[in-house]
Amino acid sequence: MTISIRTIAQVAATSVSSVSRVLNNSGYVSPDVRQRVEAAIKDLNYAPSKGARMLRGEASRMIGLMLPSVDVPFFGILAGTIEREMFERGYQTLICSSAENEDHEARYVAMLRAQRVEGVIVASAYGGTAHLQPLVDSGTPIIAIDRELVGISDDVFMADHAEGGRLMARHIVGLGHRHIAVVGAPGHSQPIQLRLGGIRAVLHEKGYPPAFEAIGEDHSFAATYALANGILQQRPEVTAIIGTTDIAAVAAIHAVRDLGRAVPADCSVIGFDDLPEASYVLPRLTTVAQPIREVALEATRRLEELLVDRQRGLDRRPVSVVRLPVRLVERESTGPAPGHRGD
Repeated sequence: MTISIRTIAQVAATSVSSVSRVLNNSGYVSPDVRQRVEAAIKDLNYAPSKGARMLRGEASRMIGLMLPSVDVPFFGILAGTIEREMFERGYQTLICSSAENEDHEARYVAMLRAQRVEGVIVASAYGGTAHLQPLVDSGTPIIAIDRELVGISDDVFMADHAEGGRLMARHIVGLGHRHIAVVGAPGHSQPIQLRLGGIRAVLHEKGYPPAFEAIGEDHSFAATYALANGILQQRPEVTAIIGTTDIAAVAAIHAVRDLGRAVPADCSVIGFDDLPEASYVLPRLTTVAQPIREVALEATRRLEELLVDRQRGLDRRPVSVVRLPVRLVERESTGPAPGHRGD
C-alpha cells in the first residue's frame, strides 16, 4: 500500500502542513507534534519517493557504474564489489553494460544524467571519450577503472597490466620456451594492449623472435578457442601459449588437448586475471593475479571522498593514475619446454 503524507497526518492527529514541515525540516513544529509525526512515519515505514526528493533538490544518493560487459567474470566481480560497497555507504548503483558499444555508452550517459546520479565509475569500452564529456560538463565526479580516460578523469585505478605482460613472458622464457604464441581478446581493449606491450618488450630484451599473435575482438571461450586452435595448426612448433586473460588461457588448454597434445608436457599455457575458475581447471592454470576487488574498493573509496568534498565545498585534487601490483601464481599448466634441461 502506498503511504501518503495525508495518511501520516491522520495517524499523528495533525495537519498535512505539519507533516510536510517535519519531512522537509522547514518551519516551526512543536516538539509534541514532531514526536507524533516521526512515530507515525516509523510505524508506517514511510519513505519519500525518489521523485519527491529530487523535486526538493535533495541528493539522489545514486551513482552510475558503466562497464563494457557483465558477462565477463572480471567485470562481474568488479560490479558486485562496487555495488555492495556503495550500498554500505548509503548509495544505490545503476549498473550499465555497454556491450562493448560506444553508442550504448553515450545513451547511458544521457540516462545517468537524467537520473541525477551523484558520481560515475567508468570502465569505457573504447579509447574515445567525447561521449563522456557531458558528465564532465555537468560537474559529475568520474572515477576511471581498469583503463585511463584522458581528459575525462584524473582518478584512475587499474592493475599494472604492462608489468603483468612482462611477468607472463619472463615466466615462459625462463622455462626455455622460444616458440611462443599469444592468444586473446578484445584487441581494442587498453589493458590487453598494455599486456601485449609488456610481452613484446621482454621478448625483445631477450633477443627472442616475436611471438605469434592471434588477437580477436570477441572475448568468449568459443572465439578464443578458435584462435588458439588455428595458431596451433598453423604453427605446430609452438610450445607455449600466453593467454591475455584466463578465459583465453582455458580455451587454449582445451585447444591443445583436442589436438592430441598434453599440457604442459607438449605445450605450456599461462593466463591473466586469476579468476576463481583458474584453480579448478585441469591442469590448474598458471596465471598472473590482478587485484580485481582492490581496484573496486579503491575506486569506491575515492568516489565517496569526492562526494563528501563536494558537499563541503572542498576541491582536493588529484589522485591521478594508481597502478596496483600484480603477481605470478604458478600452478600446473606451465613447465619446461620440450628438451629443455634448465640452468
